[in-house]
Amino acid sequence: MMHATQNRDIVVAALKHAAPYIRMYKKKIFVLKAGGEIFADTAATHSLVEQVAILHQVGIRVVLVHGGGPQSTKLAEALGMTTQFVEGRRVTDEQSVEVAAMVLNGQVNTRILAACRDFDLPAVGISGVDAGLIRAHRRPPVDIKGHDGGPVDYGFVGDIDSVDADILRTQLDNGLMPVISPLSADPSGTLLNINADTVAAALAAELGAEKLILATGAPGILEDRDDPASLVSYLDIAGLKRMHEEGSLAEGMLPKAAAIETAVLGGVPRVHVISYRQPDSLLLEVFTNEVTGTLVVANIATLS
Repeated sequence: MMHATQNRDIVVAALKHAAPYIRMYKKKIFVLKAGGEIFADTAATHSLVEQVAILHQVGIRVVLVHGGGPQSTKLAEALGMTTQFVEGRRVTDEQSVEVAAMVLNGQVNTRILAACRDFDLPAVGISGVDAGLIRAHRRPPVDIKGHDGGPVDYGFVGDIDSVDADILRTQLDNGLMPVISPLSADPSGTLLNINADTVAAALAAELGAEKLILATGAPGILEDRDDPASLVSYLDIAGLKRMHEEGSLAEGMLPKAAAIETAVLGGVPRVHVISYRQPDSLLLEVFTNEVTGTLVVANIATLS
């Protein structure tokens, strides 16, 4: 009997604890970016989508942006193609952009939508190409500090010109959850691959999102990239720039750092970098005071 009473008390305490957060975030927009590696793992996909479903059920309007890096690399290898990265960003030739379209729109997006069915989550798959959601141009070759071989041509990689958030607002207003593939096209219809962190940041700023959450394999942003115990719990834009200048950010974190800065400077009050490997990290981040990963704000002095 004691066990039943204990369980009941735990459930009631949890609901009371979550209530202020639900009140605060109901009807607010969260943009969640989840890396492709999550969706290569059935258990990780199930766990993340289950957490997203709970956010949806308590009235938080979630926009999910996904990557597909590991899947693209795997398919490229199977087709006998090589994959090149510079500064953590993928170089995309003509064949690679075809692979990206197959993987992002065909494989990963559809797999997420299928997982959403399991939780009665009314998800809609959409890419940056749909209805001009993301307008972009092909990135010109860029000079990169410390890179010797002259300017780097990233190939069919897009830089965002604008995003049309009304398309997503219409879906959110109808109770749907957009699941976004970060593929885009230029005005003439040439397909372009865009870093998913970059897409998530642009959408979060344009939608006036309450939070941008980056779910990654890392525990958060690390002071020492080789030491998981060096997690930085709170960071502001000045601190992020300092870490970049000091070389603390691992290559894969560089596009994330740029995206975080875009989001915060674009008016997103809070950006969270969390690990999908920590059980229920998304729920802990949203419904408790525990900082499970790294919280980035414009200025740490304003944190209460």
